Amino acid sequence: MAAAKNGQGMLYVTMQPQEGLSLDQFHEWYNNEHGPTRLRLPQIFSNGLRYQATDGQQPHFLAAYDVTDMAHLLTPTYLDLRANRSSREAETIGQVKVDRFFFDLIWTQEAPSFKPAEQCTDAEAEGRVLVAVDVSLNLTQEPDAAEKVIQWYQEEHIPMLSKIPGWLRSRVLRTPSSIEGSNAGETKIITLHEYAAENGLGGPEHKASMDTPWRTEVFNKYITTKGRRTYSLFYVFGPAPRDLQHLAALPASAAFSAASPRLTTTPGTSSDGPIISSYITTPHDGLVIPYQLEGNPSPSAPVIAFSNSLLTSLHMWDPLVKLLKASRPDLRILRYDTRGRHSIPSPPQPATLDLLADDLASLLDALRINKLQTLVGVSMGGATTLNFAIRHPSRLQKFVACDFNAASSEANTQAWKDRIAVAEADEGRGLRDQLAGVTVERWFHPNTMEKKKEVVQWMTEMVAGNSVEGFRWSCQALWGYDLREKMREVKGVEGLFVVGEGDGKGALVKAMEGFRGLLGEKGAELKVVKEAGHLPMCECPEGFWEVVKDFI
Repeated sequence: MAAAKNGQGMLYVTMQPQEGLSLDQFHEWYNNEHGPTRLRLPQIFSNGLRYQATDGQQPHFLAAYDVTDMAHLLTPTYLDLRANRSSREAETIGQVKVDRFFFDLIWTQEAPSFKPAEQCTDAEAEGRVLVAVDVSLNLTQEPDAAEKVIQWYQEEHIPMLSKIPGWLRSRVLRTPSSIEGSNAGETKIITLHEYAAENGLGGPEHKASMDTPWRTEVFNKYITTKGRRTYSLFYVFGPAPRDLQHLAALPASAAFSAASPRLTTTPGTSSDGPIISSYITTPHDGLVIPYQLEGNPSPSAPVIAFSNSLLTSLHMWDPLVKLLKASRPDLRILRYDTRGRHSIPSPPQPATLDLLADDLASLLDALRINKLQTLVGVSMGGATTLNFAIRHPSRLQKFVACDFNAASSEANTQAWKDRIAVAEADEGRGLRDQLAGVTVERWFHPNTMEKKKEVVQWMTEMVAGNSVEGFRWSCQALWGYDLREKMREVKGVEGLFVVGEGDGKGALVKAMEGFRGLLGEKGAELKVVKEAGHLPMCECPEGFWEVVKDFI
């Protein structure tokens, strides 16, 4: 049992889409645009939950947001969200009957095993039952009615409800909220009772709680009316848009793109859809990391993720993703731009392999992806992939680490320092004018350089587009690291190593052969992609897919 901290409360929003508004459009907008923009304000909203009515009454939908301090809802940070709606949001919300309520939290009682929905997996959270009760008070004849009703809830009713099988939590709230003022409307006490999907509502414990002398006295003396609604939890927001399911059902004309909230969606009826392109902000240093989610629209589909080489973008995987979508339509596909591709945190700090692995963990958290089926990485992304398996082994089943070293050398560190000098030369134009071309030539197999000019040009332009400052700070992740001892401790995660036969003129094949046996108890198999260099998935996507498809 706990009294609420000063200022805590709830934004409680009921919604009824009007006839003519597609439910797919309604849910896709709310799940991919509206909700995530609120969850990107953790100083205001600690969670966001969507419920569907189970009692046959309207409104059919409810969204509940726990608020850290109700005063935040009067600040420009929140008010500007509503004032600066996208044109799509304004159009959609005009077709929905919306009622917004502000509640002050008074008191909470939780089961010992209770875990908030946002800390559960979707499978654990979805289907939870919410019983919402509101009572109006007889304040004219009983000025202390609110205190008497709250006392009954605290001392008798909720303790009795807690004995119902499946009971999780009960909360007592009050409206109008402190931010609305005492004259904002009728005073009501709201109670929200949460239960597991399988519960004892309607059973003997529940019936006992509804038939006591104290309850009879409270309702006869202090309460004038009572309202009761029942709901089922069906969606838990994260700060990253992820709803491919409803997006997949929309027509191509429903494609959406906006600089604010920095979101692009491609419906499933388009040739490559459904696709969500958006971003997260890392909790540890506030860095913006763009990502792209696509593929199988089912929220329970297994996820394969890709970690890039230094100086490349998430589009380095385009050729492979095209093959993957055709060969493995069962997979959701996640790509992201690695730290250093664009902006850097302020103040700047050198990247490390630990930081890069934790960036990926933060992305998965924001997307509410509990575990990856496969993680694939190359070069710096290969080292990141191995380190992710070391640091977060419970969050992936298997990985493919390509064209990387398990440890750096002093010579390699000096080479990166020399490359920084080249990139920064001529007021930063050195990356575009010099380093991009020589880097791609160093990476690619002679056969690629000679016979695949369009691939060379594509990659050269990609490298040239990297942030110079981002390169300076991110390449330091490849200085002074050594994963050889830690990789021995990897358990419960399968690993495959892959290398292009011409990477480092064959030197990296020998190097990876030398450390592949250090992984876990059995080591990792090493596969070689013919006629490929440092980026075999870009130079020879068909050949790369051939060596990894059975493992994936």
